[in-house]
Amino acid sequence: MNMIKIAPSILSADILHLEDEIRAIEKAGPDWLHVDIMDGHFVPNLTYGPKLVKALKKATKLPLDVHLMLDNPLSFIEKFADAGADNITVHAEVSAPLPQLFELVKKHDIMFGVSVKPDSSLEMVSDIWENIDILLIMTVYPGFGGQTFIESVVPKIAEAARIKHENGFKFEIEVDGGLNAETVKTAAAKGATIIVAGEYIFGSDDYGRAVRSLRV
Repeated sequence: MNMIKIAPSILSADILHLEDEIRAIEKAGPDWLHVDIMDGHFVPNLTYGPKLVKALKKATKLPLDVHLMLDNPLSFIEKFADAGADNITVHAEVSAPLPQLFELVKKHDIMFGVSVKPDSSLEMVSDIWENIDILLIMTVYPGFGGQTFIESVVPKIAEAARIKHENGFKFEIEVDGGLNAETVKTAAAKGATIIVAGEYIFGSDDYGRAVRSLRV
């Protein structure tokens, strides 16, 4: 059985017709819906807030995979959890201690994820491996959609898979950035279990075909 999950990123959806986009993407058969939250400080772009997540929760039955690219996630975790996030991923590079962020997310009985940028080491996550539900490895520099997959990050995916299997950890390995029908083969072969794709899916004229092509 194919265990790869597909999480289309609404960052690449037509925001003026988002409800129609959600209906169309649901028919394509993905597993999650990926929601990128950017603050204009941690990354050089601004996107959505808790209000949109609350609206998405009413519009879809797909689990909401909320990725906080924020300098101060401590101030926002509760807001996004209350809005309906099914999991919340924070960045290892923020100043707040990961154990503290973990406790705050878990208060809401949802999954906890940690993300690392392309240049960040997995050592940043070493003191919290056993508490992670999702490890999100960025294969582009976060902030904008439509970027090219960074091949030099591939060994990090393999290293995460090695750590997971050698220690019996259960976390998902999510990969985000430049994923398409070709690069997904590399990510999956190295241990990815969740694939985030934005432009590749929403830029396609057939969402269903695009989603199916990622299920390697």
